[in-house]
Amino acid sequence: MFSTDLGVLAHGAAHTPSWHAHPDVWLLIAVMAGGYALLVTRVGPRYVAQGEPVVSRLQVVSWSLGVVATWLAADWPVHDVAEGFNYSVHMVQHLTLAMVAAPLLLLGTPAWLLRALLRPPSGLFRFVRWWSRFLPAVVMFNVVLVLTHWPALVDASLRSEPVHFLVHALVFLSALIVWMPVLSPLPEIPRLPPFGRMAFLFLQSIVPTVPASFLTFGSAPLYKFYEDVPQLWGLSTLDDQRLAGLIMKIGAGLLLWMLIATVFFRWFADEERHTAATRRWKDLDRELDRMTGVS
Repeated sequence: MFSTDLGVLAHGAAHTPSWHAHPDVWLLIAVMAGGYALLVTRVGPRYVAQGEPVVSRLQVVSWSLGVVATWLAADWPVHDVAEGFNYSVHMVQHLTLAMVAAPLLLLGTPAWLLRALLRPPSGLFRFVRWWSRFLPAVVMFNVVLVLTHWPALVDASLRSEPVHFLVHALVFLSALIVWMPVLSPLPEIPRLPPFGRMAFLFLQSIVPTVPASFLTFGSAPLYKFYEDVPQLWGLSTLDDQRLAGLIMKIGAGLLLWMLIATVFFRWFADEERHTAATRRWKDLDRELDRMTGVS
């Protein structure tokens, strides 16, 4: 994985790894950005009615931010520190992929594009639709959360590049499905109603507190790999693990509660507009009745 001269000075103090290229990451980012642009400009017009926009400005901005978030999580220095020094940065990396990049990319995906990728009524479409319901999505979130924090799997992924790739693919792809009940662009896979979305996000904010508690209040390091590598910023292995738990509990919780608040206030605003419109129509009816002499 990492040679000792990458992370340790002659006197033994750990320092941030120097910049070096990650061509595989750059290729992935180029495919994500260039592929989206190509699909929107060349393929999209075939799937939308004449005069309708192929993609909205919000979708373009969301996809672009999702690509940037993926790049930040997968490239230097986050990748290098996460894989060779501090588990707390590894936690930031996983949260960025699952809770920032994935929902932004989903928000940036127009319905015609996702429909073309899933090709209903294919087996892939039926798989995604089934897991995008409330209870299956909660189950998937829990299972992936437990697996990706299981000490044996974490240590194996840090010592094996293929296992590490598979773990990140699992985190990212499962996150796309888990976010579907909240952000699905497809009418065929409808979003939950506002109250259902808030309940779903609330459950997602509760579940991570379990592994976060083990990390924060543990009396010994859970991951053998991080006991054998230097820690940056003067942290001990145990302190770094506790920091990871706090990041998981507080960072993820704040993000989810911000989303809950956003859903609630949008729902409240829609209800207010509906009530105001209903009141205006009733006032108009009464005025018409008065003018025509209807009692």
